[in-house]
Formats: sequence, structure tokens, C-alpha cells
Amino acid sequence: MSEEKKKHDDGTQKGGPMAGFGAPVQKAKDVKGTLKRLLIYFKPYSVKFIIVFVFAILSTIFNIVSPKIMGNATTKLFEGIYGKLALAKLMTQQTALEKLAGNKLTATPEVMKGLAGVKAGITKVISETGGKIDFTYIRNIVLLLIVLYVISSLFSFVQQYIMAGIGQDVVYNMRQDLSDKLNKLPIKFYDSRTNGEILSRVTNDMDNISTTLQQSLTQLITSVVAIIGTVIMMLTISPILTLVAIVTLPLCGFATAGLAKKSQQYFAAQQKEIGELNGHVEEMYTGHKIVKAFGRENEAIKEFDKINVRLYDVGWKAQFISGVVMPIMNFINNVGYVVVSVVGGIYVAKGKIKIGDIQAFIQYTRQFTMPIVQTANIVNIVQSTIASAERVFELLDEIEETAEVVEPKVIELPKGEVKFEHVDFGYKEGVTLIKDMNVLAKPGQNIAIVGPTGAGKTTLVNLLMRFYEINAGKITIDSVDTRDMTREALRGMFGMVLQDTWLFNGTIRDNIAYGREGCTEEEIVKAAKAAHADHFIRTLPEGYDTILNEEASNISQGQKQLLTIARAILANPRILILDEATSSVDTRTEVFIQKAMENLMKGRTSFVIAHRLSTIRDADLILVMNNGSIIEQGNHNELMSQNGFYADLYNSQFSDDNSEDVG
Repeated sequence: MSEEKKKHDDGTQKGGPMAGFGAPVQKAKDVKGTLKRLLIYFKPYSVKFIIVFVFAILSTIFNIVSPKIMGNATTKLFEGIYGKLALAKLMTQQTALEKLAGNKLTATPEVMKGLAGVKAGITKVISETGGKIDFTYIRNIVLLLIVLYVISSLFSFVQQYIMAGIGQDVVYNMRQDLSDKLNKLPIKFYDSRTNGEILSRVTNDMDNISTTLQQSLTQLITSVVAIIGTVIMMLTISPILTLVAIVTLPLCGFATAGLAKKSQQYFAAQQKEIGELNGHVEEMYTGHKIVKAFGRENEAIKEFDKINVRLYDVGWKAQFISGVVMPIMNFINNVGYVVVSVVGGIYVAKGKIKIGDIQAFIQYTRQFTMPIVQTANIVNIVQSTIASAERVFELLDEIEETAEVVEPKVIELPKGEVKFEHVDFGYKEGVTLIKDMNVLAKPGQNIAIVGPTGAGKTTLVNLLMRFYEINAGKITIDSVDTRDMTREALRGMFGMVLQDTWLFNGTIRDNIAYGREGCTEEEIVKAAKAAHADHFIRTLPEGYDTILNEEASNISQGQKQLLTIARAILANPRILILDEATSSVDTRTEVFIQKAMENLMKGRTSFVIAHRLSTIRDADLILVMNNGSIIEQGNHNELMSQNGFYADLYNSQFSDDNSEDVG
């Protein structure tokens, strides 16, 4: 499995007591520049974003003030209960003292003074608390809290609704830009990168950006507002208690810093091992026939076990250490709650603050810790998102294909004359692969291209289709320079049948119809018959409606090739490019393919990349290539009579010692 593939089969952690804690964070190289470019996508939604920001603040504020209001209810409830109990006690004392005062023998000055004091106390309790619980006040508090929570929920709903729309629009626009860019990139871009790398940017990175825009961004806003608002509310209750609560934060950070560093190392190792495991499983699954054929099952199992043990070891350590962090933080926070409760109790006893304020403060302390942890996690997510955005922007900054000509030429009725005039080309700057190539293919001619692997056969086709731009010289079709035409018009004159067949997941009918838009059922069947594919299609249970599964494994290789030929026949191109694909089929199927290809080439200019030289003996012109140059050209008999490079290639294919294909 390629390293690139392994790199994207990561083991991003999604669970655990602290989701994301200690997991390695992908960081951008240019955070400021990437963020600035990302904000450009938000510019059309600036008003909506301000609304989201305001609503997030309002929603959080309504939640923040609730504990303070609830504390007032607690204070009133406490005062009512305390007043009721105090009044009952004083009334009992008053009754006892009145009995003593009514008796001349016991009505001493001390008793009379005590009775006066008790009456004064009763008057005070009644004046302060009414001597009962004020349920009307508490009911009003409860109703107010319900209203606040409803309003807070409505604000939260609206801001989430708007933000979801913004997130979807931004990601939609980014995906659209990405799609447009991919359509404008030259073939050399795709040749120099793995499919996994490109797909990772289009899917994984875009999904990461989408999730952050819709969820994490609003969470970050509300968390920051919650932290600021909570600190303000705590300060209004007691600056001393606020200081006690805040002191626990650096203690938490100090206690968990070492664990976080160690945890991150193990998470990084875990990701690496998961990549190794995924790579091994994919290789063994895709190549399971080869593994079984060579009896390597035990080795494959042993290798899996080795990787699995390493993954278990680092995974256990990563999860254990990250799992220890939360209990440590909870312990320190609980100690902080105890200190707050003790100091607050002393303040209540001294009458400095009310008991409801202590309850509210403890709630604020709990609310204060959660958004801080949440903000730390979201910051990591945002960092990863900016890195993903940077990778997407790198793709958007790739050099596009050279621009089309302003006034392109159009060949209304192409004849199919193709000419290479003094063409130079190299894939790398300063390295010339093809030098001073001159070729003339007359209309309707069959041009065969032969040579060993790496000779430049495929390169010639790439230049013909303008997949790559030539460095010097020119290529013309019917005397029109291919650079003076649009790529779409140029490629519309070509039909291709390659050795690697490409069929998509769909019906056989749809795969053949891919050759020409708007074709009829009759034309599809006619093309299938011309390609000698109609018979085998009708033997299938569903006929033309047969669904080709992934990789079209429900039909043979030869049948796949017949379908691609039928597709090319339906397209009715003027010029053909054929990469012979008969080496992996049986002799009977090869005959069908050869006949189908003969039907396809009739009356068309054809370029055939030949692997079996026996199949191109009747070609009008054979181009013999080696090291990027055409070293010989002519028909079969002319080249054989020269007894040169072509003759050696041809004879080697029919010798007893070497019967392998060339190319």
C-alpha cells in the first residue's frame, strides 16, 4: 500500500472521556493567510454572521443570568423557612414568659424585660419575612426563569439555523470552486498525484471544514461569551470567591500538562499504527487470491497480529492517559467547590452575602470550567480546519491548463489528416523526451505505433489529444493547428479504446450510450452488433438492463472490451486511438475483439499502440519508437526488409526463447 494512502487512513479519535484531548492536531503552515482567504467566503454573509454572533451572545447571557435569579428564589425560600421557624420559637418563648408575667410571684423585672425583647423579635421577624414562605415571589421567579430559558432556546435555535445555512453555502461555494478547478487542471497534475491525495482534499478536508463551520464555530462563540459572562457574574457576587475559583484553572493545567504531552505522543503513534493496519488489511484483501495461491496466509496473519499488538499497546496507553486527565481535573475542581462552599458559608454566617448567592456561585463555577475545556478542544478543531482549508487552497492555486484561444477554429467536416511537424516535448523542464518528431497520417490510414516500454508511444497519444502541451513545433489536423481549436472540439473528433477498460456503475445500455448524448435504443443495439457484443449481452439475465457492479466484475475482461468498442462505434469519431487489449483474453474472444476493432476502424484514421506485432502487419504505416524518437517507419514488409530494430522486435516475439509482448 502506498505511503500516501496510509497517510489518509488515519485513526482520528472520536470517543473517550475527553473527546479529542491529547489527539495530535494538524497545523497549517500559514494560519493568517489561510484564515484571510477563508473569511472571503464569509463576506457575502457578513450581516447574517453578525446576527448569529448577536443571537449567540443573547442566548448565552439569558442562560448566565438564570443562576443569579434562581439564587434569589433560594434566598427567599431560606428566609421564609428561617422566619417561620424563628417565629414559632419566639411565640413559644412569649407564651412561657406571659405565664410568668401573669403571676405576681414570678413577674420579675428580668421576666418583663425578656418578654419585651421577645415581642420586639416577633415584630422584627414578621416585618422582615412575614413569618411565612413567600410562595408568590418564588412562583414569579420560576415563571421568569421559564421565560428566560424559552427566550434563550429561541435565540439558540435561530442562530443555529442561520449558521447551518451559512456553513452549507460556504462549503457549497468552496466545493463548486474546487470542482471547477479540477476540471481546469492539466493531465500532468493527476499524473503526479495519487487518487487518494486528491480525494482526501475533496472529501475529508471539505467535510472537516463543513463540520467546523456548522457546529464548532457557534460553540466557540458561545463558549467565549459564557466564560466572560460567568466571570462578570461571579465578580458581582464576591471577588474573593471568584479568585478562589479561578486559582483552580492553573492547577488543572499544571496537573494535566505532562499527561497531555504524553497522551499526544501515544495518539500520534496510534494513528500511525492504524494507518499500517488499514494498509495491510487493504493489501491482503485486494490481493487475497495471490496470498492464497502462494500459501502466504500464515505470514499475513502473523503480520496482522504484530501490527494489532502494537496498535493495542499504544491505543491502550493513549486512552488510559487521556482517561486519567478528566478525573484529575474533576478532583481539583471539586476541591475548589469545597473551598468555595466553606468560605461562602463563613460569609453567609457573617451576613456578607446571601445563601442564594452561594448556590448561584457554585453553579457559575461549574459553568466556568466546562466552556474552558470546550474552548480548548474547539481551538484544536479550528486549527485542524484551517490546515484542511490550506490544503484545499493549495489545490485551488494549482496552475491550470493553458487558456483557450479567443477565436478558436472549427473543423466542420473533419477528414482525419494528422501531421506532426518538428515536435519537441519533455515531461520535465530541461529534459527533452521527444525531439524533432515528424509524422504524416493521411485520412483513413491505419497507423501502428510500436516500441519497447518507455519508448514514448503513450506520450505521442497524450500530445495528440492535448493532454500535454508541446514545447516546440506543431500538430495539425486537416492543416489546422490543434492549439487553435478548443480542447473540447479537438477531443470530440477522437474515439479511444484503451487496454484498461473503464465502465461505470450502471446498466450496459447506459455504458454504451456514454459514447454519444441523446442516442436512441436502436443506435445502441446497432453499435453493440457492430462490436460483436449484442449476442453475449442478450444471454445475460437482464440483457441491456444488466447492472455492472463495481469494477464490472460480473462480466469477463473480453466482454468489457467489446462494450468499450461499442461505445466508440456509437460515438462515430473521425480519428481513433486504440491500445490493443487482447493479451489477457482467450483466443475465441480475441477473434471477436479483432473483428469489432476492424469494424470500428473502417474509413477512420487510426492510431494503434501495438503490443502484439502480429496484429499490425496490415497497417498502412508503422512507427517504430525508441527513447522518444521515431527510429524507423514504413509498412511491415518494408521494415522487415531493412532487418533493423523492428525486425528484431518482430522476430523476438515468435522465437522460442522470448514470446512476451512488447510495450
